[in-house]
Amino acid sequence: MRNKATFRLPPNLMRRLADYAARKRVSQAVVVEVALESYLSPDGAERLEAALARRLDRLSRANERLERHVTIGNEAFALFVKHWLTAAPPLPDTMPAAARVKGKERYDAFVEALGRRLQKGRTLADDIAADMATPDRELNPVSLNGPLSGQRPA
Repeated sequence: MRNKATFRLPPNLMRRLADYAARKRVSQAVVVEVALESYLSPDGAERLEAALARRLDRLSRANERLERHVTIGNEAFALFVKHWLTAAPPLPDTMPAAARVKGKERYDAFVEALGRRLQKGRTLADDIAADMATPDRELNPVSLNGPLSGQRPA
């Protein structure tokens, strides 16, 4: 058995109720009944807490992924700088102008390559994950004694 209740709503809320019921193709009484049931439910606070906990878990996992990517980027950059500082021979004092010109060319090429890579959406973390997932990969495709150190590959 159902009891009849009469109450007044502000015009704005009444319009929103009518629009929502029309969109969902249900009666306004059903919308009000479900809303009251949800509002008065004793486990409403528990459901809200569970939803917040799920959201916090997702944010924590996203933060952990971000931290991992930053760590990979920092380590890759540090390794490159260490290798470059130990392998790059100092320039003679007679070549600073030519070195600046060549350095600018290399920097411009680097920025262009970085821009292309970022537009494609590929990241170092993606490449590392793909390399680690490949079972028959070479263990050390570019060693510190290879092309980066100025020696010719065999």
